[in-house]
Amino acid sequence: MPNSPFSIHVTPDWQGFLKCLRREGTPERAHFIELIIDGEVQHAICQRFRVLEGLDTGDPFFKYKAQIAVQSFLGYDYVVVPGSVGETLDDGLAHNTLVTEDTADLQRNGGRSFVNEHRGPITNWQEFEAYPWPAPASFNPRALEWFQKNLPCNMCMIGGLVGSIYENISWLLGYETLCIALYEQRDLVTAISQKLVELYRRELEVILQFDRVKVVWGSDDLGFKTGTLISPKDLRELVLPGHKLLARMAHDAGRPYILHSCGKLARIQEDLIEDVKIDGKHSFEDTIEDVCEDKRQFGNRLSLLGGIDVDFLCRASQAEIRQRVRHTLECCLPGGGYFLGTGNTVANYIPIDNYLAMLDEGRKFRL
Repeated sequence: MPNSPFSIHVTPDWQGFLKCLRREGTPERAHFIELIIDGEVQHAICQRFRVLEGLDTGDPFFKYKAQIAVQSFLGYDYVVVPGSVGETLDDGLAHNTLVTEDTADLQRNGGRSFVNEHRGPITNWQEFEAYPWPAPASFNPRALEWFQKNLPCNMCMIGGLVGSIYENISWLLGYETLCIALYEQRDLVTAISQKLVELYRRELEVILQFDRVKVVWGSDDLGFKTGTLISPKDLRELVLPGHKLLARMAHDAGRPYILHSCGKLARIQEDLIEDVKIDGKHSFEDTIEDVCEDKRQFGNRLSLLGGIDVDFLCRASQAEIRQRVRHTLECCLPGGGYFLGTGNTVANYIPIDNYLAMLDEGRKFRL
């Protein structure tokens, strides 16, 4: 493979990954994690470094084989595999979306889509009853079945992304409609929440049938820059019990439950740790919190995932990125419970060489 961007070779090690997540001592090396690596980024890396050389694009399982090749090349110990409709259960839920131009250097075909926050497809009981909810028969484990049989023995599956309970309440109603409905149609909001929790419960039942799924990844953006998107009281009533159920299912099956959630969650942090009982938190933004400070405060109770701020990765020099990676690992790696990665996702507007510099410095780091 020509012109490798990495100075040190890394072999996937799911057992070391899991031991680090469970905080069972300082790992031998830094392990990496990402919620999503945008397809445009993956494609550009594959093109530059011929990652998929030798794979047959006509192979019906090309997509799965390519996922393994990319994850292994970048140094990850896992693949994230959904257990439901389409790529994730959320793909089976119809939303009102808008599209705008994608101005990133690695532009997304068709532009960048986002949910209409004014009005969703469900604003009353009639629309709730008419909505095309996914049927249990549409839950298809074909990807899980293939990876269960074909994933290299040194890699594992992370089951996900499950549990977008608040997000889909907001997307199905529209954020503005939700804010009003919490007062005027609270029974409707409750019914949507209960429907979503049941769908995610069924999805997780499918995922947990596969023993090569070693971790469950919940994903639900609950906050923004200065607080939660709805009140902590409403989250405790309408959203957190669903995550508590999913976490309990994962724990009963012997799997950790990690949660991706953007925003400032300080007012529900103890709920997430002590009541929901998440095992790891993902998503950090410098304007909200510092992963090193969270390590000092919560590192004995919670694993921390990512933390290299996305805006920083976009603007900083590679030298600055490498210095920050070293500092973060020095603070967070001792004792385990830390994984190197971006503060959110490897978005298609992050310069690829900056992302690769983060990974390369992580490969070289030793305590």
